[in-house]
Amino acid sequence: MKQAGNKRKLQLNELEELRRDAYENAKLYKERTIGKQLVRKEFHVGQKVLIYNSRLKLFPGKLKSRWSRPCIITQIFPHGALEVRNPESNRIFKVNGHRVKPYLEVKLVPRDEDLALQSAPYTPPPSEASTSEQHLVGTTV
Repeated sequence: MKQAGNKRKLQLNELEELRRDAYENAKLYKERTIGKQLVRKEFHVGQKVLIYNSRLKLFPGKLKSRWSRPCIITQIFPHGALEVRNPESNRIFKVNGHRVKPYLEVKLVPRDEDLALQSAPYTPPPSEASTSEQHLVGTTV
C-alpha cells in the first residue's frame, strides 16, 4: 500500500511539473506574439478622438462608418475612462477608452503656384499605304 501511495505521489508531482511547463510555454508564446500586436493608446486633454458606435445595427450599411464625428477630451479618468465633449452640441459624456481612437486631422495647405499643363505635339500615325510601299521597295517582282 505504501508503494502505491508513493507511486501516486510521484505521478502527481510529474503532472504538476508538466502543467507548470505548459503554463510557462504559453506565457512565453503570448509575450512574443500578442505583445507585439497590442499598442497602448495614450490620450491627453484637448485631443480630438472618434467614438465607435456599436449600436448602429438597425440599417447596417456596407460603406457606412461606425465612427462618430470628432469629439474633444475634457477629462481622463483612471482605468481608461474618458470624458468627451461634442463640439457641435457641447454635450459632455463619459466613454470607455476602448471605444475611442485618435482623430488624425489633415490640414490642406493651398499652393501658391499654379501648374500649367501643356499638350504634347501631335504626330500623325504612319498610314498603311506608306508602310506597304516601303515593304515593296526592297522586293522585285
